[in-house]
Amino acid sequence: MKIQLSDHFTYRKLFRFVLPSIVMMIFTSIYTVVDGLFVSNFVGKTAFAAINLCMPLLMAVSALGFMIGTGGSAIVARTLGEGHKDKANASFSLLVYAMILGGLVMSLVCFAALPSVCRAFGAEGELLENAVMYGRISSISLTAFMLQNVFQSFFVTAEKPQLGLAVIVAAGVANMILDYLFIAVLGFGLIGAAMATVTGEFIGGIYPLFYFARKNSSRLRLGKTSFNGKVLLQACVNGSSELMTNLSSSLVNSLFNLQLMKFSGENGVAAFGTIMYANFIFNAIYFGYSIGSAPIVSYHYGADNHAELKNMFKKSLSFVGCWGVFLFCMAQIIASPMASVFVGYDTELCAMTSHGFRLYSRAFLFSGLNIFGSAFFTALNNGLLSAAISFLRTLVFQMAAVLLLPMVLGLDGIWNAVAVAEILTMFVTITLLVRQRKRYHYL
Repeated sequence: MKIQLSDHFTYRKLFRFVLPSIVMMIFTSIYTVVDGLFVSNFVGKTAFAAINLCMPLLMAVSALGFMIGTGGSAIVARTLGEGHKDKANASFSLLVYAMILGGLVMSLVCFAALPSVCRAFGAEGELLENAVMYGRISSISLTAFMLQNVFQSFFVTAEKPQLGLAVIVAAGVANMILDYLFIAVLGFGLIGAAMATVTGEFIGGIYPLFYFARKNSSRLRLGKTSFNGKVLLQACVNGSSELMTNLSSSLVNSLFNLQLMKFSGENGVAAFGTIMYANFIFNAIYFGYSIGSAPIVSYHYGADNHAELKNMFKKSLSFVGCWGVFLFCMAQIIASPMASVFVGYDTELCAMTSHGFRLYSRAFLFSGLNIFGSAFFTALNNGLLSAAISFLRTLVFQMAAVLLLPMVLGLDGIWNAVAVAEILTMFVTITLLVRQRKRYHYL
């Protein structure tokens, strides 16, 4: 039975509706995880560190797709809730076309800036050459990757989350198969890893263009539009929190790399890379839930359905709370096996990775509420509050923690920095949710 945005959502129906988005985000995370797994085991830790060194820049640029996708879907879903389908499709088309243009420009910028950025991170010699090579090949598909991020949100708004899931699964499976073929079988090394990623991202970004450009059974279709600066600006403001999250994460991850180079050298960067892969997948559950539930919130906000807003808010808190405990416990269990899979060839590095992840995993107890809280305000078309949460969570608190804690705790201070930042952000998130309850009627 088809689930519509206008439905009343029980726990079971809500879980069914958001599950494709959660799996989509997990498969999106798998791109870099699989690259890292094959590169680490078949090419070596220098090449593995090279991927982790250039990845912050690539993720920062691709964040534009999350901004337009989450911010734009909030506008489109709200417009659908108000009953204006043609206007919603015009806004949808404008945002996709703008993303294509912006993506092409940013891909060129990224290609040109990679050597300077990698040198600024402390790379030299073979590490620098590998990082620039991997980053430049990957920049070829940055526009497609941005579109993939955009369509992740719009597939949900179009009430086609299962189709979005199928696209991402196809892209992820292609990436995994080609990683094995190019790296393990043909021995292409780091070039093969980049080629596999590029192919997967083209599948994930280009197919949705063809789907929405033709007649389809969803709520949305690409077509004629006209420039509307107000819609474009509002989408950017609404999605600024997602942009801030990714930009800040990229900046802070670079700071983590600098601190780790100082305290433990190349091994620290490699260990942090493995921890980040697990972090991508674990937090993908929270981000996927937020992407999947946001159009529901926006729709009922546009329809002034306060009862359903209260229902969504209550059930969402229950979901993220239970997942937080589960993910923390899971992290403690898999820390050693995960480290062995990625860096088991180096005993010292393996022990460092396992220990670091056990400390880092405390963040999962609190990050779900912060990620959902930021996305919830985006869905309510309040991009400023959403951005405030993301700005504090991913930049201010993390930067302060990673700079100050190592002075007291040494290397363990770096592994604990994110958990401390999430706890501080949690107090801000709770305060904003309580203060805004009467304005939006979700409590």
